[in-house]
Amino acid sequence: MAKICAVVSRKGGVGKSTIAYEVAQCLGAVLVDLEWDGGSVSRAWGYRAEERARDVLMAAIEHDRAPRPLTGFRKPDLVPGSPELVDVGLDPEAWADLLTTWAGEWGREWVVIDTHPGASASTHGAMAAANVVLVPTGLRTRDLDAVEQIVAEAADYPMVVVPNMVPRIPPAPEIKRLGAMVHGTPVRVGVPIPHVSKIATRKRRMAMSAEDPTPRALEDAVDGYRRLAELVKEYGA
Repeated sequence: MAKICAVVSRKGGVGKSTIAYEVAQCLGAVLVDLEWDGGSVSRAWGYRAEERARDVLMAAIEHDRAPRPLTGFRKPDLVPGSPELVDVGLDPEAWADLLTTWAGEWGREWVVIDTHPGASASTHGAMAAANVVLVPTGLRTRDLDAVEQIVAEAADYPMVVVPNMVPRIPPAPEIKRLGAMVHGTPVRVGVPIPHVSKIATRKRRMAMSAEDPTPRALEDAVDGYRRLAELVKEYGA
């Protein structure tokens, strides 16, 4: 049975798509993009919907068949997102069924789903289908506000909160707050991903975890992504 990892966040700017991209590469997974705005994993991969005559994702939904993932060099196989997703009239149950069916047809051990920031039918469907739900967060007040909300609403999901862009000296009050919000729930706090300033300006399309050798400036972050992928595997064991 294929396993699904959904990467979700109630707000943007927490590094959700970068984590989805790198974890998918580390797992050898198909990466499904359910974002419909700019800044998506599809654009990071090099796919531009406006330059394509055929919408891979929408065609698959309309014709009730699994889309064929695109392949690239040293980056995860991709089912690209679509700006039309915002108007798709599928409820969460339909999305969960669709994603589970596609994952089975692709024959991969793992599928990683990058969701649209915030609450949506496709995000809720991806969470329902997932073996593990990664929730990236910065250690900042508004980021933690969003995590607190999703933990309160969905603690029964197999959820792992991932502190991302963590400074060399983490802020103690925010660390304490994160621990308090998951206390007494099954939600885990996962591998912290350190802050690496070069990631924000990086232009290369290949996954950081696929570069050989890993650039020295990226080593700490790449080590975090790889350890996070190993944690994800625990949920599929």
